[in-house]
Amino acid sequence: MENYGEYFRALRESKQLTLREVEKATDVSNAYLSQLESGKIKQPSPLTLHKLAEFYGVAYELLMEKVGYPTPKKAERVRHSNSVAYRIGEISEDEEVELLNYLKFIRSRKK
Repeated sequence: MENYGEYFRALRESKQLTLREVEKATDVSNAYLSQLESGKIKQPSPLTLHKLAEFYGVAYELLMEKVGYPTPKKAERVRHSNSVAYRIGEISEDEEVELLNYLKFIRSRKK
């Protein structure tokens, strides 16, 4: 993904969290998170990606793939998971971001 920052922002916003809330839960500074979301961090560390994957509840391999690290084949990973992609079929990166944005909208209506 060329600009993965939008994906990280959509993950955070779909859970209705601020950068400071993510910082508190993950020990990743809000300044770093902001730079990650704006695409200024070119190669985030695997440790940071692992913390964010656990916190956001997404596969670590997915985040590694998003930022350009080599990972096992996507189809193989999806086949062995309980992911949305496994249940609804292959989706594009743009569709994934849109789905996260829609989830943010749905959750905001519940308040």
